[in-house]
Amino acid sequence: MKALFATLLLLAGGAQAACENWGTKGKLLHQDSFDGPLEGYVSEYARKPGNSIANRDGRLVIDVDSGATVWLDKPLSGDILIAYTRRVVMAGGPNDRLSDLNHFWMARDPANENLFTRSGKFEDYDDLDMYYAGVGGNHNETTRLRRYAGGQRVMVAERSGADWMLAPNRDYRVEIAVYRGCTRMLLDGREVFSYRDPHPFTQGYMGFRTTWSRHTIDNLTIHQLK
Repeated sequence: MKALFATLLLLAGGAQAACENWGTKGKLLHQDSFDGPLEGYVSEYARKPGNSIANRDGRLVIDVDSGATVWLDKPLSGDILIAYTRRVVMAGGPNDRLSDLNHFWMARDPANENLFTRSGKFEDYDDLDMYYAGVGGNHNETTRLRRYAGGQRVMVAERSGADWMLAPNRDYRVEIAVYRGCTRMLLDGREVFSYRDPHPFTQGYMGFRTTWSRHTIDNLTIHQLK
């Protein structure tokens, strides 16, 4: 009953006035072209032969056979815009699978000031407070936005059909905004999700997320929105 009530409350919040104003770019908070060693991030994944997370040829490469999260080791707060370029690589590698262009943002652990205590398994993150987007999940069959809070994962938006799934070896420009109680995700300028949260998360960490796949990430910028 408690979970059902939480779901109905969030869905009711999503039915409120549409999010239309997304502000303008202000101060640049973080920028990374992923040249040189990977620094300023915390990687959570199974460290074993065949798995790696590192900068290569000017990109962050996440190449894993299971779950992985790469957290920016810098808390964010207020109204922000996260933008980066991301590709799901399909080139015959042992971990190449067209799936799971995923992202965590405004993530906090309500029980621990130290967020970075997990193994990379997806279920390890169930008790966080945060937003989660999964594009092309479940072998490129689902695209969903979830809100995590109090140990509950509530799906607040979903897209279906081939138009909302992933293409192989395509450089997507990902933009995730948090602005005045709303959050959204754009891919190549196209809105995938937009959600007005009746109880918005206004601070936390952001992390690149995937499972069993090879992804590259480049040209990360994070701006304050005003």
